[in-house]
Amino acid sequence: MNPCLAVSARHISHQFAGFSALNDVSFEVKRGQTMALLGHNGAGKSTLIKILLGLLKPSEGEVIVLGKNHSELKQRNELRIGYLPENVSFYDKLTGKEILSYFAALKRVTKPRVSQLIEEFGLEYAQDRALKTYSKGMKQRLGFAQAILCEPELLLLDEPTVGLDPVASQFLYGKIDELKQQGCGVIVCTHELSLIENNIDIALILAKGESLAKGSLAELRQNSGLKTRLTAPNLASWVAQEPRLAAYYADDALQLDAESKSQVLQLVMSECQVFDFSLTQPALAEIYHFYMSQNKQTQAVS
Repeated sequence: MNPCLAVSARHISHQFAGFSALNDVSFEVKRGQTMALLGHNGAGKSTLIKILLGLLKPSEGEVIVLGKNHSELKQRNELRIGYLPENVSFYDKLTGKEILSYFAALKRVTKPRVSQLIEEFGLEYAQDRALKTYSKGMKQRLGFAQAILCEPELLLLDEPTVGLDPVASQFLYGKIDELKQQGCGVIVCTHELSLIENNIDIALILAKGESLAKGSLAELRQNSGLKTRLTAPNLASWVAQEPRLAAYYADDALQLDAESKSQVLQLVMSECQVFDFSLTQPALAEIYHFYMSQNKQTQAVS
């Protein structure tokens, strides 16, 4: 096992009563890396998370989490793994401090760690209030604090920012970044692609239990063949004056692939003397929808 890896999954498949929830999925997450786990409802994301937590044993394949495989489940109980489910559900009559203290006892974490996290997450003013008085954002912060009580080496987050305002969402991603700097591997399931785009190192896209694509944003962009858009004021007039640009012009922009980008940029700047332009690379949402549409077309043909 490579000590630099937080997770290594090889050819993972899982069936429920004949239904294939996962089919031959492989990926790696390094320590200090964040991976986005993307896919539609029913794509297999939750099944994969349960396998990583040791709650399910894969029907086929091997998963190694922080150096331990599924047969070493007893030892995995001692591993520093944090988990935040999509719907944070605690006992409403307990206070925030009581809830964190309870999980700290389960995880053998000291009381000073509880106080530290209550302060870090800005919950001091509400630590002695019953959870039923907490807002959605406060519950989410408390849930995140619970997930990182043990100073995890692997953190699994399921829709961590749903219902949060932009400030609260950035606060959580700031905490994730701090954990990454400490060498924690992070896996985030989310549908909020525009929000997570600048906070990940790699992505894994699933559909109906199968892996459609995986890699860094740069790799996904290159493999998808999606083009970079060059836009500029009065671009249409420049294209009319320079016929060599016409082949790249569509939808009020120059559509550039990796091979043509440098050549066209040189043409725009040296021949057309255009310097006021912007380049927009395909966003994660665009990449995601591309692979999903490709998968639908493949299924339609088959």
